[in-house]
Amino acid sequence: MEEDVVRERDARAYQAVHDAADFTELKRRYKNFVVPWTIAFMAWYLAYVACNNWARDFMDHKVIGHINVALIFGLLQFVSTFVIAAIYGRFANRKLDPLAAGLNAKYKRERRR
Repeated sequence: MEEDVVRERDARAYQAVHDAADFTELKRRYKNFVVPWTIAFMAWYLAYVACNNWARDFMDHKVIGHINVALIFGLLQFVSTFVIAAIYGRFANRKLDPLAAGLNAKYKRERRR
């Protein structure tokens, strides 16, 4: 019986957070960041793969010694991954975490009711 009460209280608290305007805003901000950056990264990655398949002369071009364009592009895949992760971290700290903290506080308040 007590377990049902706890489960009902948790469900009410979750529903209150889910219905909050801040939750909708949090999802909107997250989606507006993630979707364009995912598309940009995938386009960059697919361009790298396409160039390796169909632009071999360009990718084989030596830049310095035995280092060619393909190697540089490959290494830039790692760099771009870390740059996007760093940009996301800053974005989340400034734009997502404050909303999430407020929603977490709301959830805790609702659970105590």
